[in-house]
Amino acid sequence: MGHLTGTVAELEQRANEADALIAALERKIAHLEGTATGGDEASRLFTENARLEREIVQVKVDLTETERRNGVPLATATLPKGAKTTLPPSLTLRDGTVVPAVSYGAAPAKSAIGGGSTAAAAATPAAVAPAGADKKKEKKEKKPAAPAAPAAPVDIHQLFLVVGKIVEAVKHPDADGLYVETVDIGEEAGPRTIISGLVKHVPLEQMQGRLAVFLCNLKPAKMRGILSQGMIMCANTDDKVEIIDVPAGAVPGDRVEFEGHPGEPDKQLSPKKKVWEQLQPDLKTNGERVACWQGIPFTIKGKGVCVAPSVSGGNIK
Repeated sequence: MGHLTGTVAELEQRANEADALIAALERKIAHLEGTATGGDEASRLFTENARLEREIVQVKVDLTETERRNGVPLATATLPKGAKTTLPPSLTLRDGTVVPAVSYGAAPAKSAIGGGSTAAAAATPAAVAPAGADKKKEKKEKKPAAPAAPAAPVDIHQLFLVVGKIVEAVKHPDADGLYVETVDIGEEAGPRTIISGLVKHVPLEQMQGRLAVFLCNLKPAKMRGILSQGMIMCANTDDKVEIIDVPAGAVPGDRVEFEGHPGEPDKQLSPKKKVWEQLQPDLKTNGERVACWQGIPFTIKGKGVCVAPSVSGGNIK
């Protein structure tokens, strides 16, 4: 900025000196015009006056362009008395650059200083953006959002697997393959309604009063118009489906646990996180028909493990 201030001051000083010289020449021309012998001298002075006027216009164009390129407010120029506001065609600047005639104060198509290819502002000086505007815009740009933290791995303790008693089971009024069961899982709110597709696999009389393991923190879903609030756990193969049996002494409300995986279950499994879908493939019965997750038995604390009546190596769902 210090260099720019010196350049502008130098150009303004040159313009002021040229103005003073023109005034002196005009006084001398007026004096010579009043004498009979001053014709040749007057002609010379007219020529010198015209040259100086062009010089002033050149200096002020230089000043304007210098200020425009450096992003400072453009000075308001005052042209010499009688000077034209348009430079002559094909004006040759000091560095040898030839520029077309332009109205004083408008930005030329090419830089008048240094002959560069700087794009000219087509509008008045007030339309020129101040220096640093682009940097301010860059600062205001929003930073990209930080990458989301990786999701925590799912764990079997997130499932609310609990012992329940089927108080009553009936066929679904609108679906031949479904049972509608009233299930006591030891909640103060009372029994839940749970729908199971077991009509083709378990006779209705074997459903009544039966203890079983239920998954009770799935998001409730309607099945043929009736809201189901859980799912009964069954071992299955391609041709057989069996309800998992609980150990003797188990009662409604007993939670199924897995050794080495303590923790409270989720209040409700998030469908978006697909917790059940990730855990279910590792639910199987082993060679002794014991229900397991990754080989760890379904255990009712102090009472034993859960087993399938006959299916070994089957999936549980």
